[in-house]
Amino acid sequence: MMASLDLQKRRSAAVARGVSSVIGSYVDHASGGTLTDVDGNEWVDFASGIAVTSVGNSAPRVVAAVREQVERFTHTCFMVAPYELYVSVCEALNSLTPGDFEKRSMLVNSGAEAVENAVKIARHATGRTAVVVFDHAYHGRTNLTMALTAKNMPYKHRFGPFAGEVYRVPMSYPLRDGGLSGADAAARALDLVNAQIGATNVAAVLIEPIQGEGGFVVPAPGFLPALAAWAREAGAVFIADEIQTGFCRTGDWFASSHERVVPDLITLAKGIAGGLPLGAVTGRADIMDAVHPGGLGGTYGGNPLACAAALASIETMRELDLVTSARRIGLMLGGKLGDLAAADPRIAEVRGRGAMQAVEVVQPGTLTPDPATTSAVSAECHRRGLLTLTCGTYGNVLRFLPPLVIDDRTLERGLDILSDAFAAV
Repeated sequence: MMASLDLQKRRSAAVARGVSSVIGSYVDHASGGTLTDVDGNEWVDFASGIAVTSVGNSAPRVVAAVREQVERFTHTCFMVAPYELYVSVCEALNSLTPGDFEKRSMLVNSGAEAVENAVKIARHATGRTAVVVFDHAYHGRTNLTMALTAKNMPYKHRFGPFAGEVYRVPMSYPLRDGGLSGADAAARALDLVNAQIGATNVAAVLIEPIQGEGGFVVPAPGFLPALAAWAREAGAVFIADEIQTGFCRTGDWFASSHERVVPDLITLAKGIAGGLPLGAVTGRADIMDAVHPGGLGGTYGGNPLACAAALASIETMRELDLVTSARRIGLMLGGKLGDLAAADPRIAEVRGRGAMQAVEVVQPGTLTPDPATTSAVSAECHRRGLLTLTCGTYGNVLRFLPPLVIDDRTLERGLDILSDAFAAV
C-alpha cells in the first residue's frame, strides 16, 4: 500500500476535501471487470465508475477510435467550426432511443448538464415554468439539479438557495408503499400536482425510470405509463432521466422500454462513451427545435474525442450484444442476491433490472433503515477485493453495477466476496 499511501498524502495537500473517494487506493490499470491499483492489489469491479464503463475500461474499439481522433484534432467547438462526429452521434441517438417520431439531439459534457438543458428546452417549448420531480430522486450537483435532487447530505447541505419552480411529489416505492399499485401511486402523486401546482402550469415531469442514487427504486408496474399519459394530456413534457439506466444497463437499450414508455425527451450520459465525458438530450423534433438558434450549446459539448468514443461504444454494445449480457448478469446477480436475502433477515428486498441491482438493508423484522450495517458490509467487501457502492435516501442500499463485459468467473468471484462480507459483519 506504500504507493497509494504516498498518493494519499499528495492528495491531502492538493485536492479539495469535499471531493471524496470510495476507496483509498489509486488505480493503475483496469480491464473487463477488475481494477488494479498502483501497489498491485486487484478489485472485482461492481461499480463501473457509477455505470459508466459498461463496455469496459479500455474497450478496443474505443481506444482505437480515440487514438485516431486525437491525431486529427482534439477540439474546435461545434458551435464555431462543426464536424461530422457530432452529427453522427446525434443520428445514432435519434435512432436508438424510444419512439418512431422525428427526433433531434444536442450534446453536452455530463448528466447534470443534460438535465439542465432538458428543463430549459421543456420550459421554452411550453412557455411554462413548473417542474415536477419525485421523492428519492437524484439528478445532479449543479444549482438547478440540486433543486431537482431529493437527498440533502452530501448533495445539497448548505449549498442553497436553489432554483425555484421545482415541486416534489411521492415516488412509487413498492417496499415502503404498503402494496400500493403503480396506478394508485401515480394517482397519489398526480392529485398533488393538480391541486398544488395546476396542470396548466407544469412544463415538465422529470423522472428516473429506475432511481439511481435514491436506492435503485423500481416503481410498481403502471406508474411510469400513468405519468406519461398525464403529461401528454396536460401538455407537459415527459422527461426520462436515463443517465444511469441507459445503454443496455437494465437488459434493454433504455429502461423506459420495459413498460413501453416513450419519453418526449430523454437525458443520457454515463455509459454513452466508454468513460469519456459526454451527455445528451434527445427527443421530439418539435420540442427540441422550439429553442432559438444559440439558445443551446457549450464550449466542450460534443467534444470530438468523446464523440469518437461514443460511436465506438455503441458499436461495441451492438457487436457484443450487451443487452443480452446485461440480462445474463441480471440472472446471476438476482439468483445470488436472492439466496443472500433468504438467509439474512437484514436484507429487506432485492430489486433492480439486468445489471443494475441492489439490496436494501434494514434492522431485522422491520423496515427501519440500517446504514451502519450497509457501510460495514461495503467496507468489508473493499477489504476483501470487491468494489461496491452504497446509495439510498437513508444510506442503506448496496448497489451493484458490474461492467456489461464482465465474465462469469469474475462475476461469481465478486458475488462470493459479497456473501462472505455479509457473513463477516
